[in-house]
Amino acid sequence: MDPLNSTNPKPKTIGVISDTHGLIRPGIESQLAGCDRILHAGDIGDSRVLDRLNRIAPVVAVRGNMDYGSWSRALPVREMVEIDGIFLYLLHDLYQLDVDPAAAGIHVVVSGHTHQSKLFRKDGVLYLNPGSAGHRRSHYPVSMATIRIEGEDLSPRIHEIDE
Repeated sequence: MDPLNSTNPKPKTIGVISDTHGLIRPGIESQLAGCDRILHAGDIGDSRVLDRLNRIAPVVAVRGNMDYGSWSRALPVREMVEIDGIFLYLLHDLYQLDVDPAAAGIHVVVSGHTHQSKLFRKDGVLYLNPGSAGHRRSHYPVSMATIRIEGEDLSPRIHEIDE
């Protein structure tokens, strides 16, 4: 039985990151500690990033526009993840969304690419961009997100990392 999809689910915390570009900051690792799963919305930069994240929790990742090489070809461009009946659709660039999330029964759309965190709801669907967890870009803070799943309740939160 998959403990993330059991019949009597306990609350779960999902770590959400994007745009690491080969860098995992200690503050990001600390924030991800204790997560049940990690979603990476692309621009990973290096397979070693996924190796480090997998030591914290199981990782689901998609390929971003800056992910090159043989390691990245194994990654999907889009991925549907189901956790306790909650469907999360993961892709790098929100402008490449190829489904109507509300019609498809998707609860959360996770994207990256812009390096700017964003959290909003539209037509009952939560849209989450965790911002950039890697190198600081422009004036945007380094950030990531978590989603607490408790039954049908979703509690998303953006975390700015000071370092």
